[in-house]
This record gives sequence, structure tokens and C-alpha cells, in this order.
Amino acid sequence: MMLIASTSSVTLSVLAAGAGLVAISIAVAVCFVRVVIGPTLPDRVVALDLVATLLVGLLLLHSVASGESEAVRVALVLALVNFLATVAFAVYVQRKAEP
Repeated sequence: MMLIASTSSVTLSVLAAGAGLVAISIAVAVCFVRVVIGPTLPDRVVALDLVATLLVGLLLLHSVASGESEAVRVALVLALVNFLATVAFAVYVQRKAEP
């Protein structure tokens, strides 16, 4: 009996991860549209930041669905690089705004 319960819960988690992958993939596509048509540079950068954050989520969901732990490490590095890029852009905007 215990084997059946654990198998169904694994299947449920894989199905949930698959649904999450589809939902996040649609969100990435919508954000890419914003990157392309963004009227200003800050709009484009925020959309690109969101794309990178969504890609971190995709990597983590892939890790759950496949059972591989390497995707977690890649997601962590991508999140750190994304944070540094956001800080660099904030510094750029601040220096540009100063007279």
C-alpha cells in the first residue's frame, strides 16, 4: 500500500510541475513582447529582469519534474547574476538622473 501512495504523489508532483512549466512559459512569452515593444529603456529592463526571474522558476520546476539537482545550481547562479544586473541598472539610472 505504501508504494502506491508514494507513486501517486510523485505523479501528482510531476503533473503540477508540468502545469507550472506551461504557465511560466506563457508568462515568458508575454514578457518578451514587453521587451520588444517597451516604450522606454527602464520598461525593457524590468521586463528582461522578469524574464530572467521566470527562467529561474522554469529551471526549478524542471528540477522537480526530472529529479535532477543540477538545474537548482544553475538557477541559483542565474538568480545571482540577475540580481547583480538589476543593481547595476539601478546605479546607471541614478547616475544618469543626477545633474
